[in-house]
Amino acid sequence: SDDKAWLATVVGQYVEATGDTAILEEQIPFLEGQVLRDGEDEAFFEPAISQTTASLYEHCARGLDKSLATGVHGLPLMGTGDWNDGMNRIGEGGKGESVWLAWFLHNALSRFMRYAEERHDAARSTSWLMHTTALKEAIEEQGWDGDWYRRAYFDDGTPLGSALNRECRIDSIAQAWGVISGAADPERAKRAMEAVDKYLVRNADGLIMLFEPPFVSTDHDPGYIKGYPAGLRENGGQYTHGVLWSVQAFAMLGNGEKAQELFAMINPINHARDRAAMQRYRVEPYVTTGDVYSITPHIGRGGWSWYSGSAGVMYRVGMENILGLRHVNGGLLIDPCIPSHWPGFTAKVRIGRATFDITVENPQSRNRGVARIEVDGVAVASPSKPICVKRDTVSSQKVRVVLGSREHGN
Repeated sequence: SDDKAWLATVVGQYVEATGDTAILEEQIPFLEGQVLRDGEDEAFFEPAISQTTASLYEHCARGLDKSLATGVHGLPLMGTGDWNDGMNRIGEGGKGESVWLAWFLHNALSRFMRYAEERHDAARSTSWLMHTTALKEAIEEQGWDGDWYRRAYFDDGTPLGSALNRECRIDSIAQAWGVISGAADPERAKRAMEAVDKYLVRNADGLIMLFEPPFVSTDHDPGYIKGYPAGLRENGGQYTHGVLWSVQAFAMLGNGEKAQELFAMINPINHARDRAAMQRYRVEPYVTTGDVYSITPHIGRGGWSWYSGSAGVMYRVGMENILGLRHVNGGLLIDPCIPSHWPGFTAKVRIGRATFDITVENPQSRNRGVARIEVDGVAVASPSKPICVKRDTVSSQKVRVVLGSREHGN
């Protein structure tokens, strides 16, 4: 499972945003529970709070250490599910491997390595560095399918998410996380996202598939995901959390047009522009749904509103990856990726007790690339660094951002 790496990822993101490294020293108790017996995949019980405590850093580090086991392809063991817990029988025998989890773990280890180095935890920093190198090599050697990255390997070594498969030939999250992790070969990452656009974006229906085609009669049992009707929820529907990573990946590649186009497809308000659209969507237009159905006669119907945590992911992708407003080290980093036809935008951001009134101008019709930043009329020396404020400072600053020529701009 990816659960062990999620903690380090979330904690790492918090520390990077706030600069609050002291939280890593907070003492937290462990939980105690029964060990699974042979033949058990899961158990339901109430855990006990242990008398043993450790720092939050140690909790995260132990979770990462537990994630380092690999299979015959050098990829992380999938167990009874990774992010897509519906794929709970791909690796139930203890040999199945996840390509997506390899990207995710690479990202988590790379993000947390600095904290091991700061604590002179040399054994871990060395181990994690060696593992990220090995993961990257394994993904490129064993995960690349020719035009996109595979999704996983079953216990018997059969690939999933391959052009050889009749069902689940291509899965979006294995492509998106190649970009998000920063570990994929740049040319392959670009080709993989082109495949997402070609095979998983259904413009006529206004949908983005998690993967395609859905599971119906595959010889290998992927898990309870196959119990969902084809085109619903994780089984080949527009599963909102997962497909939002594709939006993020396109923005990170600098494709502002595609990022905004896909964001608009997911935006619930666009599913209720008129009576016909509203009758098709059938759920609240002010709520991000867990999924949208992709199969006749229910194409475009929303599902699991009020249940999904996808709204938080959608908010972050829109704010941080498209508008480019990121909370970094207690300050504000501004690096938009927008459609070239946007003349700009305005935003008001509050960090602590400080407020930023932001105006972004796009005179050269660009996707990205910050040429100039002014704070209260004074140019900032390096527009690539965050504008920092003390959290107890009460201030209102006017920020002018001009997009233009920059090394990574389009």
